[in-house]
Amino acid sequence: MNRREILRRTAAAGLLATPAAGLLAGCATGGGDDKADGGTYKGTKSEQNPLGVKEDAPLEVVIFNGGFGEEYAKAHEAMYKEKYPKAEIKHSATQEISKTLQPRFVDGTPPDVVNNSGAGQIDFNGLVSQNALADLGELLAAPSLDIPGKTVKDTLLPGAVEVGSYDGKFLVFNYTYTAYGIWHSTKLFGERNWSYGKTWDDHIALCKQIKAAGIAPWTYAGLHPRYMSWPLIATAIKFGGPSVATAIDNLEPNAWKSDAMKAAADAWHQIVKDKYILEGSPGLDHKQSQTAWCQGKAAFISCGSWLESEQKDVTPAGFNMTVQPTPSLGSGDKLPFEAIRGTAGEPFMVPAKAKNVAGGLEYFRTMLSKKAPRTSPRRSPASPWSPAPPTASSCRTG
Repeated sequence: MNRREILRRTAAAGLLATPAAGLLAGCATGGGDDKADGGTYKGTKSEQNPLGVKEDAPLEVVIFNGGFGEEYAKAHEAMYKEKYPKAEIKHSATQEISKTLQPRFVDGTPPDVVNNSGAGQIDFNGLVSQNALADLGELLAAPSLDIPGKTVKDTLLPGAVEVGSYDGKFLVFNYTYTAYGIWHSTKLFGERNWSYGKTWDDHIALCKQIKAAGIAPWTYAGLHPRYMSWPLIATAIKFGGPSVATAIDNLEPNAWKSDAMKAAADAWHQIVKDKYILEGSPGLDHKQSQTAWCQGKAAFISCGSWLESEQKDVTPAGFNMTVQPTPSLGSGDKLPFEAIRGTAGEPFMVPAKAKNVAGGLEYFRTMLSKKAPRTSPRRSPASPWSPAPPTASSCRTG
C-alpha cells in the first residue's frame, strides 16, 4: 500500500486529525470523482505558447494574504497580462483559504490558481487523495520564460520538486525557499549581554537568566500550535538523524514514539514545567504572539523566514531579528548544531477542475521567470536566479 492509498483510506475513515482534513475527507471534490473535468479553456500549443494557453481566457488567482502579502502576486499578474492582454484576471486575497474555497471545490468551481497557505489552508491529504489537484509535470518540462536553453525544472533549487510530489506526480508548487528556526532580537541580547545557547543545557540556563530579568523566555502561537512542532521535530531529527523525518513522513508505526522523539519531547516539556512561556500564549494567534515578541515581552519565538516581512509594520527600529538553529541535545546528536530546517514552502496549486488549467501553469511559469522576483517585494524564490535564498542544511522535517 502506497502513501497516497493510506491517506485516502484514512480520510475516508474520518481519522485525519486536523479540522481542515476532517472537513475535506468526504467532500474535497464533491464526491471523490477521480475524473477531473477542468481545462475548459484550451489554446493551441506552439514554441511561443508551450502550455497551450487560450489568449483571451480569464484567469482567477486567490492568494493567502499572510507574511508575503499580495503585492508580489499582483506584479506577476501584470506580467501575465503583458503577454496575454486579452485575458481578464480576477485577483483576491484572504487569510481563510479553507473557509473561502472549500465550497467551491465541493461544487466544482474552484479558481485557477490557489496559494494554499497559512493556518487555515485546505488539507493537502484530502485534496491529493481525491484527485483534486492538476498534475504540474507539464510545467516542469516547459521552457523557462526568459532563460534560454533551460526548462522550468532546470531553474529550481534542489528539493523544490520533491517536496511537492506525491507518488511521482508534481502536484504542489512551493514558491519560496524557507528557513525555520528560533528567532531573537540581537539588540535585546546585546543590551543584556546574553549569548544564544548552542546546547539544550545552555538554552535552559539562558531561559533562567531571561526570566530573572523579568522577560518571558518564550512565546508561541497557541491557537496554531504547529509553530512549536517545528523546533520539536527539528530537535528530534538532529538527535536521531534524517531517518526520524522519513519515518514520520511515511506514517511508519510508532514513528512518533521513537527514542529521538521522546528525547525531544522531554526536553521541550521543560520549557512548560519551568514556566518559561509568556502568560496567555495558549490564547494567542501567530500575529499576536509575534507582536508580543517584537514588543520585547518574550525573548524567543519559533517561525519561518517570512517573519521579517510579516512583522515589518510593528517591528521597532533597530530590533534586528535573527534566526538560529535549535540547540543540540548533546554530543550524541547525529546532526551538528548548525543543521537547520530549510525547504521549499509557500504552496501553490492548480485545481484539477479549474477552467483555465493551462493559464494556471503559465502563471507559475511567469512566477519562475528571471524577471519575476525583481518586480515583486523582497523574498526568496524557489528559483535561484534572484535574489539568493537563505543558506540551510538538509535538516528537512517534511
